[in-house]
Amino acid sequence: MNNIAKTIEVEGSTVEEAIKKALDILKVSRDAIKVKIVCEEKMGLFGMEGAKPAKIKVSLKK
Repeated sequence: MNNIAKTIEVEGSTVEEAIKKALDILKVSRDAIKVKIVCEEKMGLFGMEGAKPAKIKVSLKK
């Protein structure tokens, strides 16, 4: 039996963007995953996006 949950690590300019990328990769709906935020995005100079991307770990719920 395969009881190993599939876990992936995804980056995005925001946490929400990273979640959307993970959903596209796994081809599942939002309620089928668990999200752990590894680090939130850090804004760049003058509040610009992209200084440091958000990083999350996503695993499928059993």
